[in-house]
Amino acid sequence: MISREPTLERLGVAKSLLLTPFGLDESHLARALAEIKAHKVDEADLYFQYTRSEGWSLEEGIVKTGSFSIDQGVGVRAVSGEKTAFAYSDDISQASLLDAARTVRSISTVAQTGHLKVPRKKIASSRSLYNGLDPIASLDSTAKVRLLEKVEQLARAKDPRVAQVMAGLAAEYDVVLVARADGTLAADVRPLVRLSVTVIAEHKGRREVGSAGGGGRFGFAYFDDALIGQYVDEAVSAALTNLDARPAPAGEMTVVLGSGWPGILLHEAIGHGLEGDFNRKGSSAFSGRTGQRVAAKGVTVLDDGTIADRRGSLNVDDEGNASGRNVLIEDGILKGYIQDAMNARLMGVKPTGNGRRESYAHVPIPRMTNTYMLGGDKSPEEIVASIKKGLYATNFGGGQVDITSGKFVFSASQAYWVENGKIQYPVKGATLVGSGPEVLKRVSMIGNDMKLDSGVGTCGKEGQSVPVGVGQPTLRIDGLTVGGTA
Repeated sequence: MISREPTLERLGVAKSLLLTPFGLDESHLARALAEIKAHKVDEADLYFQYTRSEGWSLEEGIVKTGSFSIDQGVGVRAVSGEKTAFAYSDDISQASLLDAARTVRSISTVAQTGHLKVPRKKIASSRSLYNGLDPIASLDSTAKVRLLEKVEQLARAKDPRVAQVMAGLAAEYDVVLVARADGTLAADVRPLVRLSVTVIAEHKGRREVGSAGGGGRFGFAYFDDALIGQYVDEAVSAALTNLDARPAPAGEMTVVLGSGWPGILLHEAIGHGLEGDFNRKGSSAFSGRTGQRVAAKGVTVLDDGTIADRRGSLNVDDEGNASGRNVLIEDGILKGYIQDAMNARLMGVKPTGNGRRESYAHVPIPRMTNTYMLGGDKSPEEIVASIKKGLYATNFGGGQVDITSGKFVFSASQAYWVENGKIQYPVKGATLVGSGPEVLKRVSMIGNDMKLDSGVGTCGKEGQSVPVGVGQPTLRIDGLTVGGTA
C-alpha cells in the first residue's frame, strides 16, 4: 500500500468531508476569494470545519448521560488595516460562500482596478505531531461504559470515606480546511480525548473534593489500567488530604509552586499579557518591553505548539500557519509576543502560528498553545526545605487576571503550610494575590522537575474556548501575598 505525505493526506481528508459532499472544489474557493479581493483588502480567508464530538458521564454508580453531535460550517473573513469583517454559515454551498464573500468585502469600499492576478496554489507547510485517527471510533460504547464503571469501583475501594464519584469521558474528531487569498491551502485533522475523575470524601459531616484526569491528541487506548489507577489515586488522595486541611494563614510570605498544573498561574498571569493583540494596542503590562528584563535570571518561558500528542499542539493554526516553538522570555529578557497574522502584520513581525479560533463561527485571535517555563538546577526537595515559614501550593482551581495591570487572584485547591523546611499540615482557602510581571522578578529558585500538565486545560478569551497545555518546574517565589482564612 502506498501512503501519501501527511500534509497531503490531511488535505485529502478535509476535502472529502468539507468540499466533495457539497459539490465544491478548489475552483469554487478561488472564486469566493476573488469576490472578496475585488475590493482592496489586506487579507482574506475561508475556514471550513467538521467536528464530531461525544461525551459520557457517570454519577452515583450509573452512566447517566451520553451525548453525540456533529457540527460543520464555514467562516469567511476579510481584513483591512485593523478592521475585520466576518460572516459564517452552517450551510456549506457555493451560494452561501459567494454571499458571505460579497458581504465581508464591504469592509473596503475601494474597488481593485485592472486585472486581478490569480495567485499560484501553494500547500502550507505543516507538522505531523499526532495521528489523524477518529478517537470516537477507537473504543466501542460498551467499553467506554466499562471504563467509567472501573473508575467508580477503584475510587470507592480506596477508602470508606469516599462518598461520591463522578467521571467523564469525552472525545472529539475535528477536521479543518483553510484557503487564503494568497493561494495557500492548509488542513488539519485533530483528535482529542479526555478522562476526568472527581471524588467527594466525607468524614464527621465534612465534605471535600479532589479531582484528576488527563488526555491529549490520541485515541482512548491511552487510558490503560495503570493510568486510570493513577488518576483515581490522585483524586482520592486530594479529597482525603483536604479533609484534614486547616484554615490557611494570610499575609506576605514565601510561596513554593509545585510542578505541572500550577503552570496555570504562569498561563493566566503572564501568558495572556504576551499575546500580540494586547501588546499592539498597548494594553498589556508587557507592551513595548521587548529586549528588557521582565523576570529574574534563569526564567525562560516558551509557548510551544509543536509537542507531539499534546492537548494544546497544532499541526497548523487556524490561519494555515505551521505551529511554532516560540521563546517569549529568555533568561529573564522579553524576546517577543504570541502572534496571529493580523497583529503580526500590524506590528511588522512574522506570525508565530498562534492564530486560533473556537470554531468556524469565530474569528482567529492570538492564543496560547502549550505555555511553560523551563527547568533549573534545584531539586524540589531542596526548594521546599528552603522555606522558613510559607506556603507550598501543589494544585490550583480558578482565578482572575487583569491583562492591563497584570494583577491576579488565584485559589489553591491543594496547599500545605511549611515551617523550617518541613511540611506541617494541609491548608484550605489559600488565595494568591499579586502581579504577573512582579512575580516573575521574585522567582528565587527554579526546580529541575519541569513537567507539563496531564492534558486538561481549556482557555477562555473574548468568549472563545480552545484546548491548551501548561507546565513549569517547582518554583520558589519570595514575598507573595496570600489571602487566607485564618
